This record gives sequence, structure tokens and C-alpha cells, in this order.
Amino acid sequence: MKVILRDNVESLGKAGEIIAVKDGYARNYLIPRNLAYPATRNNLRIWEDEKRRLIVRISKETQEAEAVKARLEEVSLVIPMLVGEEGRLFGSVTNRIISEALREKGFEIDHRLIVIDEPIRTQGDFEVSVRLVHGVVAAVKVTVIPQEAPEEEKPEATEPPVAPAESQPLSNTTQ
Repeated sequence: MKVILRDNVESLGKAGEIIAVKDGYARNYLIPRNLAYPATRNNLRIWEDEKRRLIVRISKETQEAEAVKARLEEVSLVIPMLVGEEGRLFGSVTNRIISEALREKGFEIDHRLIVIDEPIRTQGDFEVSVRLVHGVVAAVKVTVIPQEAPEEEKPEATEPPVAPAESQPLSNTTQ
């Protein structure tokens, strides 16, 4: 069966391409998920109209992503982590930690969009990538600093301990 792809499908092709796939794959996967139309003349006209709207939507989303990229690249994150000997961290800075730090700065970025080239396991300055829509990638500066070790809470001794009241020893026998 020949179909017109409505969206980019990783294993098949790009939006707008006419490709031949097995009938079951088209009927059970592509068409129900609105990833493709059957390749007919009427559907080809529908795709042309949809393509014009898609181009406008993509350009609008790209402009918005560029604006977010500009704001993201101005941000510098400082992440305190527990540090051991030789400046090595206990654990590592993950994309979830960076996502949470960005959320505190006012950016709602999904942790799956944050790309860390290699695990951050030492303190210092690093640069991580944030993948936005349509190939727009922002670089965010991350500084890992040592976190103050939490002081163990010590009970405050404001009053001297009270001695237990004298009591009779308990016994089961009667005299």
C-alpha cells in the first residue's frame, strides 16, 4: 500500500514523502496514529493544504525556540553537591538535577531534553546542551560547587536532666 507521510517517521521517511509499506502496517499503525494518509489524489490535495499550515507552524515554533534559547544561554546554574576527597562528588549531577535547577529559574524543561556529554562527577564549570524543537539547541552553563555538610543536630541542654522519682521496686510477691 502506498501512503503519504504526514509526519517524520524515523524508520520510514520525512513528512510529505510517498512510500510503499505493507498493508497491515499502514492500517494498524500509521493511519490510526495520524502519521500517514493512503496515497490517493484527494489525500494528496489534503496533504498540500496541511503542508502549508505545517510550514507556518514550524516557523512559528522555531522562532519561539530561538527566543527560549537566547534566554537559556544567559542562565548560569550553580548546583551545590556533596564533595569528597580530591573534589569528587558523591554521586553525579544528572539531567534531572539540572532540569530542577532550571525549573527554579523559571524554565519548564523536560529532563529528557537535557544532554550531558559525560557524567559530571567533579566540581567545576561545565556546559550542557538543551534540545529544543526543530533542531534548536541551547548551551547552558553549569557550575558545581561543594555543598556545606549538614551539621548534625545536637540536643540543646537548657535544663539539667531530671532524676527519676524514687519508686518502690515492683514485685509479684506479697509480704
